Amino acid sequence: MSAAAGNNVQLRVERAGPLALLQDAGRFGVRRLGVTQGGPVDIHAWAWANHLLNNQWGAAALEITFGGLSLIAEGDAQLALAGANLEVTLDDDPIEPWSRFGIQAGQRLRFGSPKDGLRAYLAAPGGFLAEPVLGSVAGVAREGLGGHDGQGGKLQKDDTLIFQQGHEEGELPQAPSADERPDYSQPARLALVIGAQSAEFDGASLFAAFNRSWQVDDRADRMGVRLTGPELKCSVSSMISEGIGLGAVQVPPDGQPIILLNDRQTIGGYPRLGALTPLACARLAQCLPGHEVWLQAQALSAAQGDYRRFLRMFRSG
Repeated sequence: MSAAAGNNVQLRVERAGPLALLQDAGRFGVRRLGVTQGGPVDIHAWAWANHLLNNQWGAAALEITFGGLSLIAEGDAQLALAGANLEVTLDDDPIEPWSRFGIQAGQRLRFGSPKDGLRAYLAAPGGFLAEPVLGSVAGVAREGLGGHDGQGGKLQKDDTLIFQQGHEEGELPQAPSADERPDYSQPARLALVIGAQSAEFDGASLFAAFNRSWQVDDRADRMGVRLTGPELKCSVSSMISEGIGLGAVQVPPDGQPIILLNDRQTIGGYPRLGALTPLACARLAQCLPGHEVWLQAQALSAAQGDYRRFLRMFRSG
């Protein structure tokens, strides 16, 4: 927020969709206070949107869920879009996801309905500007922290998003190839590192967990996603609450897993089958209710290797 006001560009909210939140990389080092991490639920698409503008890792981008958002530019700039196809248009001309595009003062950027995937990420040069709360601008509505207003609020009509004009540095990267773009229409195959209370589930449940399909329930948000499918049975009926990490697969008494995401509670008392990898969480975050999901066991070392390669591509320094 240190840039002179004359160098800033604003996007004004003409129509607010169901849920649009500012998200940087997340809020860390505060779980001992009962504060969750926030950040982008699809870290892959968020990273690509920022990368297309040469933004530093952690730059705040706008996470748009379900679409329905309309923005009016009050200056000229380059923006980038990644993630779901929400039928985005700029003055009625289509804008494809995984691309960089120019916008001029007075133009209207409109997000329609989900066509492929659920969440899109809009990046601006240098990242959108907002005051950090506990070291992050990640918007967490449940905790009233971060976001464009410092209180975790979703965008509302006549709110403004601010960024610095002409902040792009150096030659801008190419858009991802077709192989680097997830096909959100296909069944989601999610890597899961087995652990926690996995030994307490019976053999039939463990077999079913990894050899039968699951469907995304309509009870899904930034806190977590419930899956419906075979009933998983665990010998542990109650536990002392433990710390909960990203992607934890909790199994309550009804035997239907709940996969916990960025806005999860910090502790939980249900037995856990293990945890999805961060990139598997990103893929799950793009699944609409009813989408087919398969769980695939992955060794911890392989999961760590995949994530390190991802970070090396997008993080600098």
